[in-house]
Parts: sequence; C-alpha cells; structure tokens
Amino acid sequence: MIRKALFTGIFILFGFIQTFAQPNSSRPVPKYQVPINRQLFHDNIDAQQKYLLGSDGKNDSLFNIEDHQDLSFMVTDAITRQVDWLQYQIEANPKTDSRVKSAYLVGLRDILIQMRTGWRKKQIQPSHFGQIIALYKRLMEANDAGESLTPFLQHFSYDIVSTATMPRIFEENPDYKNVADILLLKFSDQYPEKTFGYLTNFAHLPHADSLIKTLGKQYPEQLYTFAQAPNKLGNIIRNIKDDEFVKTVVSLSQMKSGQVYFPFLDNLVRGKTTIAQIDAAKEDRLKYYRLLVQTQMDYSRRAINGDTAVGFRALTTWLEKKAKDEFVNEINALHEERDAVRFACLQPLTAEELYYLAVLSDGLIYTSSYTNGVFPMMMKKANNRGDSLLLSLSFDHYRKFISQSASYYKLKEFFASFRYPDDSKNLMTTFVSGLEQSKGLEDGVDVADSYASVYETLPELARQMLADIKKNYDRNVRNQNQRGVAIYNILYKLFLSANPANNIDLSKELKIPPVYTVSFKSLANEKGEIITQMFFYGDDDGKIDFDIFVRMFTGGNWTVDQSNKYWVVAKTVKGVPVYIYANRPLPNEKDEDYVAQTALENYMIEKNLQPTITFHRGHSYHAPTSISYMAPTSKIVFMGSCGGYNLIDSILKKSSDAHIISSKQVGKRDINRPFFSLLTEKLRNGQDINWIPFWKEFRAAANISGLEDYIPPYKNLGALFIKAYKKETGGEEL
Repeated sequence: MIRKALFTGIFILFGFIQTFAQPNSSRPVPKYQVPINRQLFHDNIDAQQKYLLGSDGKNDSLFNIEDHQDLSFMVTDAITRQVDWLQYQIEANPKTDSRVKSAYLVGLRDILIQMRTGWRKKQIQPSHFGQIIALYKRLMEANDAGESLTPFLQHFSYDIVSTATMPRIFEENPDYKNVADILLLKFSDQYPEKTFGYLTNFAHLPHADSLIKTLGKQYPEQLYTFAQAPNKLGNIIRNIKDDEFVKTVVSLSQMKSGQVYFPFLDNLVRGKTTIAQIDAAKEDRLKYYRLLVQTQMDYSRRAINGDTAVGFRALTTWLEKKAKDEFVNEINALHEERDAVRFACLQPLTAEELYYLAVLSDGLIYTSSYTNGVFPMMMKKANNRGDSLLLSLSFDHYRKFISQSASYYKLKEFFASFRYPDDSKNLMTTFVSGLEQSKGLEDGVDVADSYASVYETLPELARQMLADIKKNYDRNVRNQNQRGVAIYNILYKLFLSANPANNIDLSKELKIPPVYTVSFKSLANEKGEIITQMFFYGDDDGKIDFDIFVRMFTGGNWTVDQSNKYWVVAKTVKGVPVYIYANRPLPNEKDEDYVAQTALENYMIEKNLQPTITFHRGHSYHAPTSISYMAPTSKIVFMGSCGGYNLIDSILKKSSDAHIISSKQVGKRDINRPFFSLLTEKLRNGQDINWIPFWKEFRAAANISGLEDYIPPYKNLGALFIKAYKKETGGEEL
C-alpha cells in the first residue's frame, strides 16, 4: 500500500510538473488582451511577484537561496514564469466565465502573499513554491470541470495544500467540505505538537475525535489543558467515553490540583497507582519526591523493554522541578553553614533519590553541594557500589551522571567502587556509542564535556574513549550515516586537541571561529570602540557587586557616567575607547530590574550600540534573563554561575561564535573582579585575547579556592561541540 501510494504521488506530481514544462521556459508568454475590469487583478499579481522576489533581502530579479544556485533558479522560475503563464491561461480559457476568472486571479494574488509571509515565518519551504502553483492550476481545472478537489491533495504536505486551496472560489466546489478534514490530517502530520490549538477552530470535523485520542497520548499536558477549555473542543474531549486514557485525563483536569497527579498518569490509567496513594504523599515533600522517584524508576524499567509510559517526559520534568525546588536550592543556599546543617534535608533520601537530585540539577547544583553532600551520601547509601546503583536505576540518565561526576572529578572514585574493573571500561564504551540515534545533541554534549576531566584523571580510560570514538566514526562512515559521521568526526577532533602534541587546529579542522583567541579587531566596531554590556540584579548580592563595579572603574584610566537613573556607563579616558554599559540593580522584589534592563536595551538599540562582550552578574536563576537580553553580536560571554547544556545552548543560539566563560558553582567576587580587570585592561590597550596565556595570568591574579570551577572557553568542549555540529550541518536543529 505504501509503495503504491508513493508511486501514485510521484505520478501526480510528475503530471503537474509536465503541465508547466509544456510552455518552454525560453518561449515568452503570448501577448493577450486583459479586459479593463480585470486589469487591476493582474497588476496586483505583478506587484506581489515583485514583493516575493525582494523578500530575500535583495532588490533584484532572483529569489536567492544561499549556497543553492540551482534551487534559487527553480524557485525564481515558479514565482515569475509559472505565475505569468498561469495568468495567461486563466484569461485564455474560454470555458471559464468572467466572474470565476476574477476569483482565480484574486486567489493567485492571495497565494503569492501567503508564500511571501509563509516562508519568512518558516511555515512554507521556498522549494515548494513550484508545487503550490502547479497544484493551484490543477485544482482550477478540476473545479472548472465540476470534479472533486480531494484526489489531488492526498500526496502533498500541509503547507502546499493549505496555500493552494486558499482561494475562496473553491468553497463553491461540491466536494469542498472534505478539504478542511484533509487539511486537519495534514496539519496533524506536519505539526502534531500544535494540533490541539488547530482543533479549537475545527473540532466539528470527522477526524477530530480520533486525533484527540491519538495525540492525547503523545501530548497529555495539552490534552489536560484543552479538556478544561469552555469551548466546543473542550466539550468534545470531556464527552469521550470510550477511551480510558482520555477519561482519566479529563477527570484530573476537573480537579482543583489535578497537575499534582499528572506525573503518575500512565500508572493511574493502568491501576498501578491510585489517587489515594498520591493524596497521602502530595503534602509531604519527602513522600511526594519519593513517589516521583519510584515512578521514574518503574517507567525506566519499562522503557528498556520498549514500553514507553505515556507522560514519561512530564514525570521527569516534575521530578527535576521537585529535586531543585525542595532540596538542591536549599543545600545551595546553606553553602556557608557547616555540613551537618547544610545537608540535613538529604539524610532521609535513598541512594537512588540522591542520584536523581544530582543528574536533574546539572548546571544548578554547587560544586560543594555535589562533592561534600550529594555524591558521598549517595555512595554511602549504595554501600559504595556504583555498579549496583546504576543497575537498580536501569541506567537512567547515566550519560548525564558520568559527565557530571567527571566534571566534579568524582568519576575515578565512582568507577573504583565497581566489583569488576572491566565493567567501567565497558560502560564507557557504551557511553560514547550510538550517539547518532539520540534525539537532539545533549548526549553528545555530555560525552564532549566529560573528556577533559577524564583526560586529566583517568588517562588510560581517555585513550580508550578516543579509540572508541574512532571506531564509531568508522562504523558511521560504512553505514553512510551522515549525522553519525558529523558527530563522531567532531568529537574525535575535539578529543585529539586535548593533547597539545597532536597540534590540532580546531578552527581549521572543524571550520569554526578561532577557539584559543579572540582578536581585538573582531571585538571593535567600525569606530574602533569596544562596547560591553553588564547585567546586574537588585537582590542584596547584586547591589554589592554593582557598588564594587562602580568603584573599580572610577579614577585612573576610567570614569563612570552615573547621570542616568536606569544605567551607568564606565568608559576609558586613556587608550582604546572601551564602554561598559551596566543597568542599575533596582529593587528586585518590585521587578524593577526589568525596567532598568529594558530601558538600557532600548537606548542601545536606538544608538546602534552593539555589544561584543556580555557579563552576567547574578545568581544562576537570573542567567536566562541575561541571555534573553544578550546581543547576537556578543563574542565573549561571561556567565559566572551558568553551567549546564541548556543555558550554553541558549547562548549559542543567540551568538554562535560566542566564547563562553562559565562556572560550575556560584561566582565569587574575588575571582570575578580580577577577570574583569585583566580583560578590560587588555582591551584598553588594544590587545588580542589569547586564552591560554590569559588564563595563566588570571589564575595568578585570583589564586583562591573556587577558581577550579571556572571553565575557560577552550576547555568548554560541550559548547565547541554544539558550534561545530551546527556549522557542519548548516544550523540543523535536532
């Protein structure tokens, strides 16, 4: 059936292409007379052709798709020649009356408008333009003959069909009522995650009921939300009685605190967990967290056997939130207390519960919280048997755990607890294998981030990792898996670069900007100025840091302009013109940080001030806000207590060339201050930033405990991996 449908689709598409292949591209459109009452319609189409050609940002007669010359010509041909011929064919068709011709021309104009707005919003692929025009022509022919439209829609994607069927004239076709249902099915196929929103306006269609049942299991959170809606879709969901899963979600949606039960949805449907059991735990942080962990372990065991629980992602999200909110934030906040006080809340937790605290708080948990509390407690409660612990957890999140324990220099100790030494070697072979099958890049980032620490502390294991990476690369080459080839080629080059004797130039090998240097030229604007932006927050620590900042740059080679109520600017009075714009830390509890930061942002946009250096000064929970304001022109980004894959990925989405300095723990003033001083002094003197000698100077100037938590850009292998992968795949998102 699949092969037959495929060949039928190819045959129909070939027929469409042939329709437009007949008027030879070298032959101009014949001259034809346009009645005065339809001339405006043709003028509007001509104008939209011009607007569409110019929507690529270039005022010329070519729709340019960068690095795809042939495709550019094909798309341009669809916009120009194919549309011109279609205008002629509409006018030249003696079987079409004047009213319908006018409607077809208006429809063609609307299609061109939709193509222009759609591709800019990434809702329509330019490569589909020709198919849209060809399909529209075929639908007009079917409509003129009084035939059904639907046979011609089956084998095209939603963006093509929805655009080609836009003209209102098709609403007169007797079969038009079926078009909306076809569009719904195509939309759900192309955008399953958005289908519940789409159904809000099309809940009356025949396939709505079956889609609710199918997609509800994929997106139970959305099913829960839309089941509460006081509209037709909500009524349909609430009236489904023949699906136990939907009925359970509906019952939860009607409860005052239904989301508390949501992580246990699959087990509730199966009868393995009851509302009464959850009620007995939900008000107690330990009992509720324990129930979440037990359910996570249950779902993980099932997943190994190919039985993925519905709502597994929602469960993990809740578990992560509870781990951070109820435990990790508390032990982080008590970092100045003695350990007995600081880690008291962890005492009742099992080894498995401590494990999830660790892996689900990566990027948030402080170094001392991990090394002095969570890790040693976990190992003690696991009877110092790391291998048994991983088995009990069905190896859930094991890549994150290995990467995390490596970064905190605990991997050697963890592997030493294995009964058989070869088991740790086998685990590391698995750790680096099969990355091409992972969704997204996070597993690859975990492997990349682990290597520097393994290289330093477990050299024999590092050599094995390098050899295993090469084997996986060769395997993917043999299998012609391009994603795997890209991933393992990048990891192999990154790992080789850890040893200076290999003389690996990552900029040359991976085609990414320089890794070890940032040139002064790349940081300066056309006036030779360096623009820097610094973010402060109005809590007590932020106010202290801001006062220190102002004092640092008052007098000597600098001056501070404090005339604005929302921000200040430190600027050089000697040397290269360097400007540091910093928002004032206004009262955080009144959300005035937002006012100050927005005011500064608007000023910088108005004056065309584009920062190439960004400093985040604040706790880790403020980091996403700083990143949201961060300029895409940033080349150096100092995040203090950033850490974690998600924040690094967010930074690189804003600026793919950023050199990121991150910390695995809370930033320390006695470390941050010499970094700022050293960096700004080099900039004031017009010097390039060479990270290896810079870091040696920095270490000498900030020789205190905690410096080991600061990661220099050239050692941030996870960030380098993301950069290189996106460069290799042209920014592909996976």
